[in-house]
Amino acid sequence: MRRRRSVPLLAAAAVLLATAGPATAAPPAATGTLDYLRAVSGTNTISGQHNKEPLSNPTRWTQQVHDITGDYPGLWGGDLLFSEADVRDRQNLVDEAINQWNNGALVSLTWHVCPPTQGSSCTWDDGVRAELSDEQWRELITDGTPLNQAWKARLDEAVPYLRQLQDAGVQVLWRPLHEINDGWSWWGGRPGPEGSAALYRITHEHLTGQGLTSLVWNWNVKDSDISDLGSYRPADEQVDVASIDIWEKAAPTDADYQAMLAVAGDRPIALGEVGTTPTPELLDAQPLWTYFMLWAEYLDDHDPAELQRTYWDDRVLVLDEMSRG
Repeated sequence: MRRRRSVPLLAAAAVLLATAGPATAAPPAATGTLDYLRAVSGTNTISGQHNKEPLSNPTRWTQQVHDITGDYPGLWGGDLLFSEADVRDRQNLVDEAINQWNNGALVSLTWHVCPPTQGSSCTWDDGVRAELSDEQWRELITDGTPLNQAWKARLDEAVPYLRQLQDAGVQVLWRPLHEINDGWSWWGGRPGPEGSAALYRITHEHLTGQGLTSLVWNWNVKDSDISDLGSYRPADEQVDVASIDIWEKAAPTDADYQAMLAVAGDRPIALGEVGTTPTPELLDAQPLWTYFMLWAEYLDDHDPAELQRTYWDDRVLVLDEMSRG
């Protein structure tokens, strides 16, 4: 089944090209990922697919989307991950991110990062899901302490990869410390200025200080508790995009949508992770979601007909509709 090309996308592209010079075959984000999200906001929603383990096969789930729909997603998501094997294969992730960008996709990167109390690789339950004591947390966010320095050293492990992406012209939707308002991870669920937002601030300051200017900072929360999102939000200048992961519910409610609009201000909003692709009806009712990203293995449990219905909707942008050519 062939899809109809979305006229609103072409109109949005024309707005950007009016200030970007002559049309080329460059990926849409070449004019600025953030500007591109702003251009499609309210008119279109970019399709996205996450690809996680194993990093030895960083397009597994994106290819499966194509097998089902005949289309590639407009956004490719990856993860720096934490296991010893995946840490060794991070170059594969970088190489594929560059390939996806050059093919016209937006690139989103997450990092399920090991705590600074452990090494560069760790397990899921005793590592990513570990707990830090209040005393360890205070040390972590205090400049110059051993745990604070260990955290900056952990961030430095990602810097060469992020720098490669920058040198290749890739603008990364960078989603550190994701689901920051939920306590399932060692970094999340601590409200207030000395809580999880403080670690996000330190992360932003450190990576920016390494000369990484091509990161689009994606501040991310979870739908488990949206009543106090402001307690986890860093300073305005440290947030470019605000996204929410929908796991407690089958789909974002109007309350989720309104809460994200309120906390985002004038920034684009997105569905950072979903277990089910949003329906065309939901996207019509909540038109300001700029993209959705279906989580890796949840594709296996997805009704192919429902995936096709979303991907073939005129509002939803797939890879070949994001070309400037």
